[in-house]
Amino acid sequence: MQTIRYLVVLLVFCLAGSRSYGWVYPEHRRILLEAIQKLTPEQRKILDQLWASARIGNEGRLTESVIEVDQGVNPTHIDYAAWAGISGDHSCSPKQMLDIVLKSDWILNVANIAAQLEADIASSRNQSEHVNALRNSDIRLQRADAEYATRAGSNNVHFLLARPEVKTTGNDYFALCHAPGAELNALGMYSWFHTSALYKIARARQGELSASDKSALILAALADEAFGLHFLEDVFAAGHTAGTWGSASLRKGTHDYYNEKGLEVSTWDGERAILLGDAYMRPEDADFAAISVAKSLRQLVMAANGEMKVKNDGDITSQEFIPDTFNVCKNNFQPHRQRNDTVNMKREILTYLPQVLRDTPVPGLATGRGEVPRFQSELGMFFGVSTGLNGSYTYGGFASSQNNNGFIGGLQAGLRFGLGLEGVLNEAGDGLVFLQAGIRQDASSSHNFLGDPNVVPAGAISSAIPGRAGWDFRLRLPYWLLPGDLLVVGPILYLISPQKAQEMGVVAVNGGLIPWQAGWQTGIGRFQIVLGREVGVSLYGTKTFGNDAIIVPSPSGGQIIAYSSTRWDFPFLEYRPFRTFSMNQTSSLMVQFNFGFDVPHSAYVLEPVGETQVPLQTVWYFGARIIFDWRKYL
Repeated sequence: MQTIRYLVVLLVFCLAGSRSYGWVYPEHRRILLEAIQKLTPEQRKILDQLWASARIGNEGRLTESVIEVDQGVNPTHIDYAAWAGISGDHSCSPKQMLDIVLKSDWILNVANIAAQLEADIASSRNQSEHVNALRNSDIRLQRADAEYATRAGSNNVHFLLARPEVKTTGNDYFALCHAPGAELNALGMYSWFHTSALYKIARARQGELSASDKSALILAALADEAFGLHFLEDVFAAGHTAGTWGSASLRKGTHDYYNEKGLEVSTWDGERAILLGDAYMRPEDADFAAISVAKSLRQLVMAANGEMKVKNDGDITSQEFIPDTFNVCKNNFQPHRQRNDTVNMKREILTYLPQVLRDTPVPGLATGRGEVPRFQSELGMFFGVSTGLNGSYTYGGFASSQNNNGFIGGLQAGLRFGLGLEGVLNEAGDGLVFLQAGIRQDASSSHNFLGDPNVVPAGAISSAIPGRAGWDFRLRLPYWLLPGDLLVVGPILYLISPQKAQEMGVVAVNGGLIPWQAGWQTGIGRFQIVLGREVGVSLYGTKTFGNDAIIVPSPSGGQIIAYSSTRWDFPFLEYRPFRTFSMNQTSSLMVQFNFGFDVPHSAYVLEPVGETQVPLQTVWYFGARIIFDWRKYL
């Protein structure tokens, strides 16, 4: 029961943690980089001064210039543009983001992976190469940052709230987004952290601060701003503008569809555009998003030089010298500021927020009439039907004297019930879990019972292995390192550390610790090594179908032996040339290469009666199956 419970929890964890962030790291960095380049020379000079002050004591990790436009792979330092990519996806709060940037050993590796992804996407010549670039990047990121796939949590902080009705105005919508107690959302979080940044940068102008305190305050303000900008950038990804609600499968399917196919939008100011999304950003998408981001940066600069007045009557506390600690991964509702100066900040700062937000896309309507079409992904419980055409090359027969080889063809049909966990990180993922029960019918083998390669069987009775029918069962389950480890180690680890169990499950469904089992997309279909992920067992000679019989050579000339057998099947390679998915149903055609062995048992001599039975042996085989698979997700 604990194992079953763990599998259900694994499903919930993977559905909640399935990657539905906004732009990928290099796209976030590109947007902020272009936004900084849109500043006037005077504004850029002030931002450079702020960066220089924040960089004091951190020169070994932060770039000399606020941005490095020509930064390539293997960066040795982190620029400010990269902070937006690290925020949200690789950290859960501004403070955690800054700690990771300045203190972690792995963030430079992440920056290198992101730079390589940007180059690989730019050089992709087709969709297959694009998918494989994401596959390689996600696998590497998961190994560099163990919490990469699971950090998202169960909220929708990276998404826009859906509009409640068609007549909702921009000001009404903005108020809904950042109202205390509202569901966490991208614009609400941008507003929260941008406000924190303006507050801190204005405080840094106070003359009584020491140089070190001023540097710490500016560093904290820049961290808050970059973290907020991550979510402002997210709203320009098509899959995040469409709105999010419903099951995890519906949310992710809609997210993935519009990110790739695009969505026509209008901003609150009436400008129309077509947006793409995560990993599909075009130069015009980056430029469109950079307009609002640049406006936000201008406000930060204006607050820093006193051009924009941010009143505050409170005293500076030690808490204000560190970045905001609000955790977007563990909270579900918009926070409320508990400060004496809340009224002043609301009156002063909320005056400026609409200047940034009115250039953001108008989100889709909530569920009901007028909502944009929604799509599902292959996540969740399903039942289905699978049929197969089998062929195997068999080495010998059940008697030791039968050493010639032959072919056996057959048919399979079964019912499946399981969990779809595919696409948790990307299209290369395979978290398919199922149990299948059905029947199989094998034709007679092409080699004869005499073991003589020069004699062709005259019929089924003279074949080394005559035609037979039996029950067929299959189990498929991803694994972390060794086949079956999720069933054994997973439940125990879940009791000790649910977070580690979740991480183990996500790694398993995305190719395993040694990620050689992730799918590889090509122009002619998808290939995947699956050794250890699936096992089949066929039971022949059961009471339902009756004992099978074979003729084997014996000292007296020959024996007719009744027997049962258990055939074990181990697929090791799959090729999927075709798959289609529509709302809640999927169909696919697959070629699966396998090997295995057939173990005879419960044997006895039918003729001649009373004669000592000839010993039987295990038969090994190598084969292939052409499979049609249909599933309906619940």
